[in-house]
Amino acid sequence: MRRRFNWDKQYLYWGITAFGVIAASIVFYMVFTHLPSINTGLGALVSILSPFVWGLVITYLLLPLMRRLEKKVFLPLCAKLMKKSKDGGRGLGRGLSVFVSLLVFFLVLVAMVYMLIPQLYNSVLTIVANSNSYLDNLTTWIRKLLEDYPGIQAVVTQGLGDANQDLMGWVQDTLLPRFGSFVTNVTSGVYTVFRGVYNLVIGIIVSAYILGGYENVMAGVRRVSYSLFTLERAESLRGLVRFVDKTFMGFITGKLLDSAIMGIICYIFCAIASMPYALLISAIVGITNIIPFFGPFIGAIPSAFIILLVDPPKALIFVIFIILLQQVDGNIIGPKILGSSVGINGFWVMFAIIAGAGLFGFWGMLLGVPVFVLIYTGIDNWIAKRLKRKDLPIDTGEYMDLERVDPISRRIIRREPDEPEA
Repeated sequence: MRRRFNWDKQYLYWGITAFGVIAASIVFYMVFTHLPSINTGLGALVSILSPFVWGLVITYLLLPLMRRLEKKVFLPLCAKLMKKSKDGGRGLGRGLSVFVSLLVFFLVLVAMVYMLIPQLYNSVLTIVANSNSYLDNLTTWIRKLLEDYPGIQAVVTQGLGDANQDLMGWVQDTLLPRFGSFVTNVTSGVYTVFRGVYNLVIGIIVSAYILGGYENVMAGVRRVSYSLFTLERAESLRGLVRFVDKTFMGFITGKLLDSAIMGIICYIFCAIASMPYALLISAIVGITNIIPFFGPFIGAIPSAFIILLVDPPKALIFVIFIILLQQVDGNIIGPKILGSSVGINGFWVMFAIIAGAGLFGFWGMLLGVPVFVLIYTGIDNWIAKRLKRKDLPIDTGEYMDLERVDPISRRIIRREPDEPEA
């Protein structure tokens, strides 16, 4: 009589696990050995899809403006002008909203390229050309200031000479060739610029399509998410996407607007006070203000040094103005624009900026705070869920002056006021 073979599920599971580990090891080895080819392929894929990436970025940046224009301006206007239309003028209102939003985006780019960049380049060239005379003026001013302290005077003068030599060497050998190459490329129409213009044009067209049919695009995304995940998981992912969008969009748009206001205020002050290179200094202050926490210091130091070379007494006035301006920005303008705080204290803001800069450079400094807010919020929600499962308080304030937690009643027992904290 033939005996029936009995499967042992434990051995089956072990076999599947071993096969999975071996297969993953082979895949990892293949990826590691062919990493240059994979990087080349990914680079080519990114290059091909870059116009669509540009389109998504432009769409993300212009969507709030488009929706506001549509709701506040064009839908009411078209509804009054096209009362007999089947859609009540909604199609025309959406088209006008998309057109005006893209027009604003294009005008901002034109202003930056043809107004700001050439003037900044000319300012840098003027500084380099007149660096020797500026240094002589600064040296003369310091000698008069420290004429009663010859020892300090000699050390400071020597330090200024060395610093100027190093700075001018870096500007002439590194900064100007790159900056000049950039300006030349913009004006001469070489391949790199042509490719950038191509990506920008296609990106604008893609953005127009997405903005025009934004509801259809979002409906398709929701349809796919509900087909792939359970209802609870899909709703959870939608909530996560809304939180990510709120965090990034609020931070980026708020920071851009805040930095633009800071740059304009700085330019007005510099023009009234007859500061040298007012546009260059205002651009530095406005751009670096995008970086949280460290931005004001990063922008103020080179700006004050430029003024110091030309007119030393005005450098002190500029430093005082920047300190006052940052106080106004940090306590009045910034909170009004950005709304509530990012939700983390100053220590974690500093940590996010330093870690982001170390890992991803400038973009890490710029986006480190919102990314860290997402990570911080995710960890905080995970901790809250685990505490809730254990019937423990979720609020951090409940753990102030904690002596112990009763394991039976789960009640917080607080220590006496005079008792040292454990």
